[in-house]
Parts: sequence; C-alpha cells; structure tokens
Amino acid sequence: MRETFIGYSYPLGYSKAVYQGKEGFNFVLAAPHATHAWLCLFDENQQETRYAMYRNHDCFTLFITNIAIGQKYGFRVDGGKEPPNCYNVTKLLLDPYSRLVVDIPEFKTTQQLMPFLWFNQQDNGLLAPKSVVVDTAFDWEDDKPLRTPWSQTVIYELHVKGFSQLNEKLPRKLRGTFAGLAAAENVAYLQSLGVTAVELLPITLHLDEPRLQQMGKMNYWGYNVLSHCAPDQRFSTSEEVLLELKSLIKTLHKAGIEVILDVVFNHTAENDIGGPTLCQRGIDNQLYYWHGQHQHYLNWTGCGNSLNLSEPRVLQWVMDCLRYWVEDFHIDGFRFDLAPLLGRTPEFKQNAALFLAMAQDPVLAPCKMIAEPWDIGDGGYQLSGFPHFFSEWNDRFRGDMRQFWLNDSQELGALALRFAGSADLFQYKGRAARSSINFVTAHDGFNLQDLVSYNQKHNHNNGEDNRDGDNHNFSFNHGEEGESTNPEIIKQRLLSKKALLATQLLALGTPMLLAGDEIGHSQQGNNNCYCQDNELTWLNWQQADDSLQQYVAELITLRKEMASAGVYDDWWNTENAQWFRADGQPMQTQDWHQGRTLMLLLQGKYLLLFNANRTAQTFLLPEGHWQKRFGEGLELQQSQAIVAQLGIVILTQSLS
Repeated sequence: MRETFIGYSYPLGYSKAVYQGKEGFNFVLAAPHATHAWLCLFDENQQETRYAMYRNHDCFTLFITNIAIGQKYGFRVDGGKEPPNCYNVTKLLLDPYSRLVVDIPEFKTTQQLMPFLWFNQQDNGLLAPKSVVVDTAFDWEDDKPLRTPWSQTVIYELHVKGFSQLNEKLPRKLRGTFAGLAAAENVAYLQSLGVTAVELLPITLHLDEPRLQQMGKMNYWGYNVLSHCAPDQRFSTSEEVLLELKSLIKTLHKAGIEVILDVVFNHTAENDIGGPTLCQRGIDNQLYYWHGQHQHYLNWTGCGNSLNLSEPRVLQWVMDCLRYWVEDFHIDGFRFDLAPLLGRTPEFKQNAALFLAMAQDPVLAPCKMIAEPWDIGDGGYQLSGFPHFFSEWNDRFRGDMRQFWLNDSQELGALALRFAGSADLFQYKGRAARSSINFVTAHDGFNLQDLVSYNQKHNHNNGEDNRDGDNHNFSFNHGEEGESTNPEIIKQRLLSKKALLATQLLALGTPMLLAGDEIGHSQQGNNNCYCQDNELTWLNWQQADDSLQQYVAELITLRKEMASAGVYDDWWNTENAQWFRADGQPMQTQDWHQGRTLMLLLQGKYLLLFNANRTAQTFLLPEGHWQKRFGEGLELQQSQAIVAQLGIVILTQSLS
C-alpha cells in the first residue's frame, strides 16, 4: 500500500527521502505555467497508476512510499491552452532529471509519430519512453580527479561505438561499447599513443530524428539528445549501463586518462513544433524554450528549438545535470556543443547567469570546460568571447593551418600567430595560453586522410543530394580525387598529414587529435557523417597505418618533453621565442607576408624548422651545437640544415 504526501520542493527530479518518519522517494517537477501534474507509475505489465502532485510555488511535488529500484515512471501535465503552451494530459512525459530511460519509441512512419504530436488526443502512455528509478551506488575505490594541468593535456576526440566496433581483437559482445573502450587492449593503445584525455562524443541518450528514421538512417554522432543525465544503453553490453560507464571511467583514470563529455544543452530531441512531445515541451514549453510569436521557436541551433538557459529553473537543471556527471560519474570536464546558447539572454553575454554559476560552483569550477564557440543565430560567432575558465575550439587555427600547408598560402604571419597560441584572439583579452583548442580536424568535417585526398565533399550517401556539409574545407587532393595507387601522390599526402599533425600537436595551446587520424582512417570524402553509423565511420584497425600511428606517438612524447621544460606554461615572448628566416636572420615586418619557410627557437633549446615547400630547403642555423630531435628528411652540415621535404623538423642543443 502506497502513501503520498506533499513532500519537499528540493532537489528536483527524484531522490530518496524520509517524510514524517516514513521512507520513500520524493519527486519534484518544475512547471510554473502548469495548473496540474500527475506522477504516473507503471508496473511490469505496463499498467499505469496516477498520483496527483501538489502545487508548491513554481513546482509540483509528491512524496510516495513503497517505490522500488527499477520502478518505471513519467509525468502528465495540464495547464493553459494559450500559445506557447503545449499542455496535453494524453502525453506521458519524461523526467528532465531521468538517470535511465527505457521503452524508446520509433518514428519510422507518420503513424508512429502521430501519438507524440502535442495536439494529438490519442493517449500514448503505453508507447512513450519512461524514466526509471535507479540505484547509483558504485565502488569507486580510491578514484580521485586527475586534474592534469592544461599545459600537459592532449585531447583525443572519439566516438565510443566507432572506436572499437571493428576491433577484431575484442570479443564481439564488447565491440562498440563502454566495456569495449575499457578493454585492456584499447586502454594500452591510448597509453601508448600518449593522450591524456578522451573527449567522448555524446553518450547521453539521443533520439534518431523522425526524418532520419523514415530514410532508414540513424543519428550516429548523438547530438539529438533526449535525456541529458541518462547514458545511452546502446553503448552497453547489458542493462547495467550506469555501472558499465562508471567502470570505464574508473579504468581510464587508473591509466592516467581523463574523461571529457561532449554535452548538448542548446536544444532537445523534441525538434520544432511538429516534432515529438516527449519531455520539456509538454512540461512547460514557455519555460524551457526561446520563442518568437505564438508557438514559433527561435531556432539558433538549426535543430528546431533553442533551450532558454536564462530562465533560473532551466539554468538550475543544467547545473544539476553537470554536477551529477561530476559527482556520480567522476567526469573530468565538458565540451559544450553550440556553446553561445549557454550565454544567450537572448544576446550573448560573457557574464550570463549560467557562466557566473559555473565559475563559483565548487563541484564544477575545477573541471575542464571547453566551448564550441558558435551557433547560427545573430552574434553567434563568439571565438575568444567566453569567460576565462573556458578553452575554445579554435577554427581560425584549423583554417589557417590548412591553408598554409595545403593551399600554398604565403602568410607566414598567420602560421606564426596560430602556432603561438592565437595570441591575437586570446592574450589581449587576458586569457591564458591554454584557451585555444588547436585542431585541424574534428568529428564534423573532413578527417585527416580525406583532407589530403579530396578537393570536394562527397556526401551523397547522406540522402541530401550533397547539399549538407561545409563547402569551404581548404583541402587538397594532391592531384587525384579520392583513393590513389600513385606512389608519388601517396607520398605527398603522407607528408602533408605529418606536417599538419606536427603543427597541431606542438603549437602553444591545447591540442586535440581526432580518433582515426593517426591510423589513416578515411570516410571516403564524406565531411558530414552524422548519419553514417556503419563502416564509413567505424575505425578500421585492420588497415591501420602503424608507422603513422608511431609518428603521432613520438610527436606526443616530444610535446610532453617540451611541456615538462615549461614551453607551454605561458604566452611566448621575445625572450623565450624567436622567429627567423631560413637564412638565419630575424623576421622583419615584410617577411611575414611572403615565403614558405620559417624557424622558431623556443627557450634557446628547441629549434623548429618549417618547410612548406615540396622541394628541399636550406636553413642557416642560429649559433649553437644542434642535433636532430624529431622529423624526417634532414641533413645537418655544421651551421646549416637541409630539410629535403615538406614538414617540420625539430633540433635541440647538444652538450658538445
């Protein structure tokens, strides 16, 4: 026999509690514009029992006894009918604080979608996804935050499924899962590569958009998030997805590797007003989303809706979600998709309420915070505009480095600016050198192999007539579009890849490597693989370029050596960084806009020789006793060095 009481108004979601001497669970739902709400419990036969919740200021609360772990539940909410309200008691709604979700619906046909449209009057309780009460206990042993300094951080962006789905060294059951990533072989690989953090593409439960389902496709990247605190069971080998994910994180921490989550707090899987009503829209459409007139969503994300994080209750939800990941899962940091939405009021503000809350929160303040600094709304490009505790994806680094190495740019000044941490963007704003996330490729866009193999995107298998994806890639196919058997083309492509890898991994700032770039993985020219959950995106370890992987591992070893020597601790200046022409003379103003060669001396110890020509180049070296430290195609002759091919060569001072 269950008993119900008004309960407590904090915390939101559900929590174990004692009320008037009775043990049970307390449920809280923020819905200031609603008039009625019900907690709906489902038994093993999917029979529903509804309990009216109590209005408590801007929330609805209910304390209830005799709730067991594994209990499935949802909410029904009613209220005013005037736009932009979308209340409909025939729709079962997820808890925004869900920690586990089951019974995921499919929308492969219009008929399957219809019961989830906000205005439809068919009861969808049996069809709708349901939240689950879970036990979050886990033996973390002595696990502690690694707190790897930014100056020593090397990030590796990967997709949990794509990383191990084709790894034949793993049992089939483990491939593409959290347990697969935690397998000894994969952890050893990450350690041998030398990365210090993995940045996981979204692992929270996402929904394949109805449009994709009706095309027979899936959302591979996972940015269409349905539940922001619930791990996606598709990444688990069993129903114990929470335990499996926690075991992965503990395993990686033991190996000295931090875990950064890619999170999506800019939109939800409810899409535009014609999308499925699953959670926020039905709970309080006015509260959660930015609106224009009537029911029109302000779509700054390109995904149909934009979350209104300037609302205190929505801000609270985001903060609670982030703290949950840190406290319950020991997550080390977050990468925020379309991060300007975090600071929209609706115009972007560096001192927006959410940023201020994050900065002072004792749980979140020590974490690594990374922004993708653009959305598609007015004023949406905010590179270098975020608060000081953020690092930011630097697309200026990506574009300038691609143009220099692949498009015969003569702008040595652009190369130097980006390689020196993009001081023009960050230093003058008082930001730290680690603020720039230096990347040449990421999950979105060409990967490295395709960047040097295709002049044009080839996205036809996405089903959008090749209209999707970026048209400005600054790529270079080296004379033949796509795969080649020409030895010279293969050689030149390899040289370009190595030059780009060396640039991103040795530059001042924080390097980010895309998984698969180090083994030569190709996506056959598709630069928008968001819907390609197949061999196109899964890493093919059987065809891995082991020599390129070793080159990257040696680069990261050098990066760590230079970091230990203090090279990346702070901004470079004329005392610890000197730039020279190939003839050994200091760079002059006119030199920065012409030429394809350059020398950089760091701390009087590391001498970097940049040769962007496809022919041999002679460098007259600064005074000193120099020896090769890293690179290929080098001939040392007393006070000069001949770099025979395109790339970067590093020399160090010898003691003799």
